[in-house]
Amino acid sequence: MSTYVPDISSLRWVIITPQRVARPDNFLDKKDVCPFCPGNEKMTTSEVLRFGGGEKDQAGWSVRVIPNKYPITDHHEVIIHSPDETKDIEDFELPQIELLFQAYKQRFNFYRQKGSVLIFCNHGEHAGASLKHPHSQLVVVPAQISIDVLVREPLNNIVQESRFFNVYCPEFSQWPYEVWIAPKKEGTYFGDISEFEIKDISVLLKKMVVRLEGIYAEKPFSMLPFGYNFYISPKESWYLRIIPRFIHKAGFELGTGLNVNIVDPRNAAADLTDVSVSHVLGKLDNLKNS
Repeated sequence: MSTYVPDISSLRWVIITPQRVARPDNFLDKKDVCPFCPGNEKMTTSEVLRFGGGEKDQAGWSVRVIPNKYPITDHHEVIIHSPDETKDIEDFELPQIELLFQAYKQRFNFYRQKGSVLIFCNHGEHAGASLKHPHSQLVVVPAQISIDVLVREPLNNIVQESRFFNVYCPEFSQWPYEVWIAPKKEGTYFGDISEFEIKDISVLLKKMVVRLEGIYAEKPFSMLPFGYNFYISPKESWYLRIIPRFIHKAGFELGTGLNVNIVDPRNAAADLTDVSVSHVLGKLDNLKNS
């Protein structure tokens, strides 16, 4: 059970979750059997949603949703992106990404009356993932608990525009090459997303992740493998925010609460528009006309 502790002076909350310390970490132990791989379904909690074939808690699935064994909040789920632990957004064909968004939508709507529903993804150890097998998570924060959620920023430094979405690098960007994908229609929640919008955002998310991967390969930010986070705002006028983990937050940021961005968002938008992705040749071939 999680405990919510208020900080009266800052009006913020801390969640105390001792059960999280027991999480497996196969970045540290290379011999661990992956509980998210096909054939190991009995190693996890019983699934609450699946796309694909096969019977419940058996192999044959394409996307699988399970309750988290080590929850942060009382409602905490894991969305396993695919049966293949070696592939993620940047490698998937579009139908697989669309299935992922279908799972996000269904679970968001299942919980939307219970509090703030946050869907997020940690890709890579640098970004906070404890298991290599690509997955996202869904947590529900009770409505009475205030959470710091950024409101949608003004549209500027546009990278791309599609039928339903704008892709841009906000002026206030806290991280180098931070990218937002925001619906053109304001005043809606993520759970209201249409089938057409799912297809549209699937293309855009893959494009941005592949382009960020290309930038990371070309610029000497770090020796660590490419990592990123993204999350979907739980509030009205939602957006999807991609945070590439090109740098660490250090003492100044932690001590002051101020963010230092070493890349001007205008330059980030220009690089994301023009970046060469020759090192991942073929990843965008099926998106050329999208």
